[in-house]
Amino acid sequence: MLKRASSTTRVKSGLPFAVKWRRDWQMVLLMIPGVLFLLVFFYLPVLGNVVAFQDFQPYLGIMHSEWNGLQNFVNLYDNPDFWDALRNTLVLAAVQLLLFFPVPIGLALIVDSLVSNRVRRWFQTIAYLPHFLSWVLVVTLFQQSLGGAGFLNNLLRQAGLDPIPFMTNPDTFPLLVVAQLIWKDAGWAMIIFLAALTTVDVSLYEAAAADGAGRWRRLWHITLPSLRTVIVLLLILRIGDILSVGFEQFILQRDSVGPGAAEVLDTFTYYAGVVGGDWSSGAAAGLAKGVVGALLLWGANSLAHRLGEPGIFQRRS
Repeated sequence: MLKRASSTTRVKSGLPFAVKWRRDWQMVLLMIPGVLFLLVFFYLPVLGNVVAFQDFQPYLGIMHSEWNGLQNFVNLYDNPDFWDALRNTLVLAAVQLLLFFPVPIGLALIVDSLVSNRVRRWFQTIAYLPHFLSWVLVVTLFQQSLGGAGFLNNLLRQAGLDPIPFMTNPDTFPLLVVAQLIWKDAGWAMIIFLAALTTVDVSLYEAAAADGAGRWRRLWHITLPSLRTVIVLLLILRIGDILSVGFEQFILQRDSVGPGAAEVLDTFTYYAGVVGGDWSSGAAAGLAKGVVGALLLWGANSLAHRLGEPGIFQRRS
């Protein structure tokens, strides 16, 4: 039986290309738009990283600009503005990771515990909607609510109290950014955890309840362990993308709180490369950010393997 199975496997894997094409051509055609999208917008732009090793001049182009090796990286690391942007990026990323990441998990647990399907649908709809708003509109809504002439400060003035600079205080800017992110994207991020909760065997809850386990014990011993793999997977992806804390959200509020608080690597790359015309320094900053992100992704995935989790990719044994 083993020999027959192995021979069958070899026959299936060794099918001629024409047979495979007649069998799967519809799926190949469906893949073409996605492959072209990735090729044009993700892979071809990678070739532009060569600018980071040149004294790039737009009127000369990539082919005729002079090579200067690692000098752009040396200039970048000697630039104090780059280190200020890196520090702000790490601080904001840490605050987002600590305060934002648990919120979708909590929302998914709340929605999953709702008995009424009607209430659950309404809750999900309300939580999803802000995700479809642009950052321009989100910042505008916060400005109208928390700004100097906003709704809350007008109430404080009417009560005889001093207004609070919610939108212009550099010290509390990380908390403001996380509040905006939670309001906009926590409901959307909740979808993945809700999908994971649907795979939990209901009989486990029934058996635990029959043994006298309360709601919190069922949550701790059944629900959270069932979400562990998904939580680790998303945490790895977030760590790999930790240097990308956002662009539109920060560039819209950069002038109100100052570059000292809102300048991150993405905005630094934009102002140095596009606005300032130093394309090589901007490309060097973007390339350094990508390399560090890839190393963080690899390290987090390796740590997940050591903890017994599958991670996002594995070596074939």
